Amino acid sequence: MKKEVYEKVRRQVLDYYEKAHIVLTKEEKDNIEIADFGLNDIEHIGLSLVIFVNTERCCAKEMVLLPGQTCPEHRHGPVPELNYEGKEETFRCRYGTVYLYVEGDKTKKPEGSVPKGYEAGYTAGHEIVLNAGEQYTLYPGTKHWFQAGPHGAVISEFSTRSLDEFDVFTDPDIKRIPTVED
Repeated sequence: MKKEVYEKVRRQVLDYYEKAHIVLTKEEKDNIEIADFGLNDIEHIGLSLVIFVNTERCCAKEMVLLPGQTCPEHRHGPVPELNYEGKEETFRCRYGTVYLYVEGDKTKKPEGSVPKGYEAGYTAGHEIVLNAGEQYTLYPGTKHWFQAGPHGAVISEFSTRSLDEFDVFTDPDIKRIPTVED
C-alpha cells in the first residue's frame, strides 16, 4: 500500500474511533495498523486496528471497517510448534453494523455480500448481524469473515493470544501482515 493511501485511511479510521468514543493515546494513533491484505483494494478489502494488549493469555483490540469494507475469510490456528491451539475471540460491535459470516447453514437473504471478483475466497455463509452493543464469540478454527454496514463499524475484540501472522486465509493470495511503501 502506498504511504498516501495509508495516511488517508488512517485519518478516516481516527474519525471512526471518535464517533465510537474510543479514546486512544498519541502512540496508539501513530501506530494504527492498516491491512489491505496485499490486494491493493482497501476500499473493498481491508481492516484497521489498534492492539491494546497481546500476551500469552489474552488479547484486546479495537478494529475499524470503513463502509462496506470486508475482512476476508480466515481461521485461527492451531500452531503446534508454538503450543498454540488457535484463537477464541469475541467481537463486540461498538458503532455501526457488522455482518459476520461463519460456517453453518447459509443465510438465504444476507445483508452483506462477498466483494465482487473475490467469490472464490469465501465459503462461510451463515450471517450474524451485530449492531452497537451486540457481541458474538468464535472458537478456534472457525472459518469466518466480516463486513461493515453502510455507515462503517467499530468492533472490539477480546480474545486469547493472537498470532495474526499465522491466520489461514481461504484466498491464497492474501497477505496478512501489511507493508507500506513510500
